[in-house]
Amino acid sequence: MQTIAIANHKGGVGKTATVHALGVALAERGERVLLVDLDPQSSLTGACGVRDAAGRSLAEVLGGATPGHLGLADVIMELGPNLWLAPGDIALAMSQLGLTSRTGRENVLKRILGPVGASYDVALLDTAPSLGLLAVNALTAADAVLIPTLPQAADLRGLRLFLDTVALVTEALNPNLETLGILITFFDHRLIHHRQALQAMETGGLPLLKTRIGRSIRVAEAAGVGETVLTFAPRNPQAQAYQDLATEVQAWLENARR
Repeated sequence: MQTIAIANHKGGVGKTATVHALGVALAERGERVLLVDLDPQSSLTGACGVRDAAGRSLAEVLGGATPGHLGLADVIMELGPNLWLAPGDIALAMSQLGLTSRTGRENVLKRILGPVGASYDVALLDTAPSLGLLAVNALTAADAVLIPTLPQAADLRGLRLFLDTVALVTEALNPNLETLGILITFFDHRLIHHRQALQAMETGGLPLLKTRIGRSIRVAEAAGVGETVLTFAPRNPQAQAYQDLATEVQAWLENARR
């Protein structure tokens, strides 16, 4: 199983929408996809149509200062063909606090993913907008990180800080971590500052993915009814954009398996 963390400590950049849509697109292509909700806000869980995972969420698997009392296989839910979810819950906030006193705290997620690895082709980790221990666990467990960001000045400053964090994790905890790429989200080519920010990233040599995800209210509307834009509004331009992203990610997956 290849594991990809979708992460950025800046909020509102489209991490959850990216995880959900990318997971659906890869599942449609025959990949066995496990979605993992590591955010205490459990936005991905809600977007998948799961309204209550209390007592049987990732929090009960991770535990806190001591290991959780459930295995990961005990909480995984089937969403559809080739698509499964390890749901999140607000209890993950307490897990994160407890992990601070846990031996090997940065590797807890990696250890619990191990036993289910043979059952899936790829795990997509949705992370909270923070640099807490849950995010560090995601980067430590991942083979690669995909970084969504808005193309504007404030987000570029946050992006640089996050790239520094990725470098630190790579050096200290996960030397095999790759940067799959930076995904530009909410892009509007009509806006001068969006075009300028994109040019700055290109000039700076950042590892940008070719795909650009634009703005569309349909993406948010889809999440509200437990779908992605791919099924909710398949003719929407952003549905095709997420398919293009899946093509890029699938190419990385095929190369990683060689």
